[in-house]
Amino acid sequence: MLLGLRTTAYLVDDLDRAKASYTDVLGKPPSFDQPYDVGFDVGGYELGLMPAEDGAAPGAGGTLAFWGVADAQAALDRLLRLGATLNDPLEDVGDGIMAATVLALLVEPDVPDA
Repeated sequence: MLLGLRTTAYLVDDLDRAKASYTDVLGKPPSFDQPYDVGFDVGGYELGLMPAEDGAAPGAGGTLAFWGVADAQAALDRLLRLGATLNDPLEDVGDGIMAATVLALLVEPDVPDA
């Protein structure tokens, strides 16, 4: 069902400053530049920068991974059935790209009864 990892996004306090810094580090401008999301093509993968909003933690604690799927609604429904918790609902984030976020699906190992 998963087609592969597509984007790693960092939540940042100052999007313009982060965009300038990563432009310098990567030596090229972003390939996608909107007020709510800036993306850089890095070896065929996207490094995204997004404003930290609503108390979200910027920096290492605010890292998001986006996976490619063939059907976003079906994938979201499946993750919710498997026990994931909805964080952000499915929405068009621009250019027809659909995205939703769920909190990590944690799986506990099987432990034999004592």
